[in-house]
Amino acid sequence: MAKKMNQKTQEVPKVIITNEGGLKELLNLRELWKYRDLFWFLVKRDIKTRYAQSVIGVGWAVIQPVFSMIVFTIVFGNIAKINSEGIPYAIFSYTALVPWTYFSSTLTDSSKSLISSRNLITKVYFPRLVIPIAPALAKLVDFGISFLILIGMMAWFGIMPSIWAVFIPLFVLIMMLTATGAGMWLTALAIQYRDIQYGSSFFIQLLLYVSPVIYPASSVPDKFQLVYALNPMVGVIEGFRAVLLGTHSMPWFYLGIGTASALVLFISGVLYFRKMERYFADVA
Repeated sequence: MAKKMNQKTQEVPKVIITNEGGLKELLNLRELWKYRDLFWFLVKRDIKTRYAQSVIGVGWAVIQPVFSMIVFTIVFGNIAKINSEGIPYAIFSYTALVPWTYFSSTLTDSSKSLISSRNLITKVYFPRLVIPIAPALAKLVDFGISFLILIGMMAWFGIMPSIWAVFIPLFVLIMMLTATGAGMWLTALAIQYRDIQYGSSFFIQLLLYVSPVIYPASSVPDKFQLVYALNPMVGVIEGFRAVLLGTHSMPWFYLGIGTASALVLFISGVLYFRKMERYFADVA
C-alpha cells in the first residue's frame, strides 16, 4: 500500500497546451498578462544589449538619424534640390527620419526575433507573441531620444508645433502596429525560409523610397495617391510634418487609409503568426 502511495506522489503532472483558434485566441491578452514579467525582461534585454557594451551608448540613438539627415541634406537638399515645402531641408528630412528610424529598426529586430531566440522557444513554453512585440517597446527609447533632438532643432529654427500635435500618440501607435505586424509576418516566414532573414534588410531599404522621407508626399502624381496611401508610414510621416512643422494641413486622407492598412497588417500578422506557432520549436 505504501509503495503504491509513493508511486502516485512521484507522478509528474502533465499539462496539455491547446489552441482553440478563432478570434478568442487572436491575442490571448490573459495569457500575455500572465507572462508579463518575461515580456518586460525581453524588453529590458533588448535595451541593455544595445547600450550595455557600447562605447557610445545611447549616442547610437542620435547618430543614425542625424548622420542620415546630413547625407540627405547634402545630396537631396543641396544637390538634387528636392522640394521641402518651404522648410529648411535639414529639419524637413529629420522630422521624417525620427519615425522612419524607429519603424526600420523595429521591423529589422522583429523580423529576426524568433531566430535569435530559438534557444528559448525550443526549451520552455510561453506565448511566442511576446518575442516580436518586445522590440516595438524597446525601440521607443531610441525614438524618445531622437524626438528630443527634433524638439531642439525646432527651437533652433524657430518653429512652433501646432495644436494638432496632440495627435502624435496616434502616429506613434500606427507606426508601432505597422512595424509589429510586418515583423510578425517576416519572422514567422523566416523561421522556415531563411532567405527572408537575408532579404528583409533589402526590403526595408526599398520601403524608404516608397515613403516620403526624402521628398514630400505631394510630389507623388495624383493617379498614384490612393495606392501610395496604403503604406501606413506615409500618413505617419506626413502627420509628423503637419503638426510639428506646419508644412500642410492634417493629412486625413493618408491617415485614414494608413490606419486601416496598419490594422489589417497587424491582425493578419497575428493570425499568421498564431497559425505557424505550432511549428516554431520544430524548425527553429
